Amino acid sequence: MKVQQEVAEDRILPPAPEGATEEAVIHESQWDVVRGLAGDGVGKKEIARRLGMDIKTVRKWLKHEWKRQTRTARPSVVAVYEPFVRERAPEVGYNASVLFREIQGLGYEGSYPALLRFVRPLRPMRPAEEPAVRFETPAGKQSQVDWGQTQVWIGEEKVKIHLFTMILGFSRRLFARAYLDEKLGSLLDAHDRAFEHFGGRTESILYDNPRTIVVAKDEQAGTVEWNRTFKDRMDFYGVEVKLCRYYRAQTKGKVERGVAYVKKNAMAGKRFASLEELNAYLIEWCLTVADLRIHGSVFEQPCARFEREEKQALIPITRRPAPAVRRESRRVTREGHVMVETNRYPVDYGWVGREVVVEISAGAIVIALDGSTPIRYEPIAERHRVARWSGPPRSFTESAGVTDGPPRFDPAWLHQVGEVEIRSLAQYAAVAQEVEP
Repeated sequence: MKVQQEVAEDRILPPAPEGATEEAVIHESQWDVVRGLAGDGVGKKEIARRLGMDIKTVRKWLKHEWKRQTRTARPSVVAVYEPFVRERAPEVGYNASVLFREIQGLGYEGSYPALLRFVRPLRPMRPAEEPAVRFETPAGKQSQVDWGQTQVWIGEEKVKIHLFTMILGFSRRLFARAYLDEKLGSLLDAHDRAFEHFGGRTESILYDNPRTIVVAKDEQAGTVEWNRTFKDRMDFYGVEVKLCRYYRAQTKGKVERGVAYVKKNAMAGKRFASLEELNAYLIEWCLTVADLRIHGSVFEQPCARFEREEKQALIPITRRPAPAVRRESRRVTREGHVMVETNRYPVDYGWVGREVVVEISAGAIVIALDGSTPIRYEPIAERHRVARWSGPPRSFTESAGVTDGPPRFDPAWLHQVGEVEIRSLAQYAAVAQEVEP
């Protein structure tokens, strides 16, 4: 009996077959031990007691040959939202962060990694990126600026917008604003708003080499011909302007990734009623999403890093420059409109045909006529549109050159009446003498 028990115990942990998985070894070993003990004359209840099994399990293994057991996969927590995720993913560029934020609003209670595992196989293959070295700067030392372009639905039209992005080099807090162009007026306005957003400026700002900043540059000689207006504004603020080397935009890699982050996270799959609504959304997104995320380079929230070290290192803005305004002359059309950058802005009908002064800035279009109250409009984001008139009803006054009587010089009418006889002045003088008293 002792020899029989030792044989049974040897069968409990047989050597695992080479290449077998852990689950297969366990199940096959249990089957082998159960059949071996039964062959040695051990009863079913005793086998169950020795191996810690249920008696039904012992009976099962004694009746059937062993085969690999399969487990029923548990349904994924994302499965309920699979139709939405599959349809929405291409619209947001397969960005799991955006999808996670949106399906949480739909009631999703699962984890971000679970969603990421579901989205990852859906993404198209991406080319390998060129390696780059990251340079860190002290708090308040440097910020980086760049533009990005993307297409956004404004109402029923897809509009090309230009995203200005400034990122603080130390904390990684960022500011983003949308414009219809990358002209100097937009660039200067964006700087003013970014400084106000952060509550100050850094010692220097790193740029690429856009024409709105650099007129000409000789890297070998180390000389730069600046855009005078831009340089004057930066000198007004006391900012040291730094430029990347040509064809080395990755030097400002922080903002390069920041622009991509704004386009892929903030703008993915969005639609807005107006440019103003878009910019209000961008500010909210910067404060509630970008500043609160755990940044992949500094491994903490940008807002926390900013409050702890960079806020007090920024240089405050003590005075504001005069707003950049472009003044142009326009003639009011017969329909009572003033054309500004392909769009039409209505004015009073009494201004038809007259010259007006149009002041164009990043945030407003003001139309003025001497002696009249100026009319102010928000710039229209779309192209070839008519602004909505919001003043009192416009009354139409006919031109003073239009008469109510019949036409006097219609050639056809003159032909019917006949030509006027030509008389000498002496005849007219004689008639005048006859009517004199």
